[in-house]
Amino acid sequence: MGNENGIFDLKEYCLEVARRAKAASVELARLSGAIKQQWLSRCAKLMKERMVALTDANHKDLAAAPSFGLTDAQIDRLKLTPSRIEAMARALEEIAMLPEPIGEVIWSSVRPNGLLVQKVRVPLGVIFFIYESRPNVTADAAALCVKSGNAVILRGGKEAAHSNQAIVDIMMEAGADVGLPTHAIQLVATPDREAVGHFLNLPEYIDLTIPRGGESLIRRVTAEAKMPVMKHFAGNCHVYVDASADPDMAERIVVNAKCQRMGVCNAAESLVFHKAVVSTLLPRILQALAERGIEIRGDEITRQYFPAAKPATEDDYYAEYLGPIISVKVVEDLDAAIEHINKYSSKHTEAIVTRDLIAAQEFTKRIDSSAVMVNASTRFNDGGEFGLGAEIGISTDKFHARGPCGINELTSYKYVVIGNGQVRE
Repeated sequence: MGNENGIFDLKEYCLEVARRAKAASVELARLSGAIKQQWLSRCAKLMKERMVALTDANHKDLAAAPSFGLTDAQIDRLKLTPSRIEAMARALEEIAMLPEPIGEVIWSSVRPNGLLVQKVRVPLGVIFFIYESRPNVTADAAALCVKSGNAVILRGGKEAAHSNQAIVDIMMEAGADVGLPTHAIQLVATPDREAVGHFLNLPEYIDLTIPRGGESLIRRVTAEAKMPVMKHFAGNCHVYVDASADPDMAERIVVNAKCQRMGVCNAAESLVFHKAVVSTLLPRILQALAERGIEIRGDEITRQYFPAAKPATEDDYYAEYLGPIISVKVVEDLDAAIEHINKYSSKHTEAIVTRDLIAAQEFTKRIDSSAVMVNASTRFNDGGEFGLGAEIGISTDKFHARGPCGINELTSYKYVVIGNGQVRE
């Protein structure tokens, strides 16, 4: 969009995108669940049919990836293979089959004066979604937002520009086929980082911003946004091995929580051991981690029983490594474990391994995190694993949404009151 001199006006462009999204959100709020379901099914069908076009677009991004300084792991996340496109289409089909959230009566009551009071689920409105260079996230986010009745403005990474555009083109074509509002989904058409700042200053048009990426991005968005932000800053997840833990179970859970996939927010970064198991379980579990290439950083007691461990600093206990390092702390009892975890936790996911029911109950009551696991890996904190369908992110906030955020977390509610002429005396 140019000004009177024909020069692209970034601020005006962002404002126009937001205005279009707001107008589309009004239409989306009225759209039937059947239309949204048809749209998602049509999107899935077209993605399977356009597999060659999608991979061709992705190859352009992959060819440019080295110039952006992407690591091998980042390039792998960027890649769209036929199997990944199939998986993306399946995710859309699964979202299509989720219950329609909009219009659901969450709670109702008939008052003594005959008034019917209903709490009804409604869309948030317009969502501004900023995310890393994983093309499948484009489809997931658009699907979840529209399914929950929201218009979405997508700001993907420049590294996936061609892939994201190809996906959005398919979803917009499917939208035109079934009668979706034209601007229900918009992909920001400029890589200029200042665009984000402009969007963050439009609370009159954008109802919620969701940043999904590195901590520096999320902190910038949180600091600048004039509207609510759904986010988590980091994933310093703990596993506490209690005095009564089953040895085989403890080893299996710790190894899975740390090693199954290290570069994700629900991977374990910190281990806490009850002092009663330092001579038995601690060496066994740390050896299992070391054999898988994990560097151990522990306190004095840890290093006494596992000499290969390096000294842990205060920063280590706060760290989200996203790689082959883990911090270890030995504590006196359950109370000390809970105190340690609540101090250093990023409030994402914590787990206890125990055969003591009372210890498990105390842990779940007193740990202040979005998800608490009993005898299960931290890796299960995920919308799909929880049965929510796909997720748009994980929130560690306490207000509005907490934990994996699916379609219900992208809604609000209003009270609808039905009377028969009642007036208040």
